[in-house]
Amino acid sequence: MANIIGPKITGLGGVFYVAEDTEATRAWYREKLGIDGEYGPQLNWSEETGDKPYSLISHFSDDKYIKPGKGGFMINLRVNDLDGFVEILKGRDVEILDSVDEGYGKFAWILDPDGVKIELWQQVQAPA
Repeated sequence: MANIIGPKITGLGGVFYVAEDTEATRAWYREKLGIDGEYGPQLNWSEETGDKPYSLISHFSDDKYIKPGKGGFMINLRVNDLDGFVEILKGRDVEILDSVDEGYGKFAWILDPDGVKIELWQQVQAPA
């Protein structure tokens, strides 16, 4: 991968979608996931440490990976301790759909109140 100097993409800026009740959705992200901001859930990447952290836009030919989420997309959120965060979510009555350790990273999946699938990801190794 080329090392670009100057203006460049440095991470995920956001994911936008239509919600039936925007205030209830924002409250869910604040109360269940602990993220909030002036314009909605906001992630400050400067707090994260680790081996080459990154965000990803990934393309799929079908929606099998996104199911049971609705709308043909999924949100991937980085976490620094997946196991600990899953325990917090369980304590907040959030259903964990599944989880897996792929070696390079740990993953777990949940649905937000609008049926959008959220993939929680703890990067374990730098990408190849």
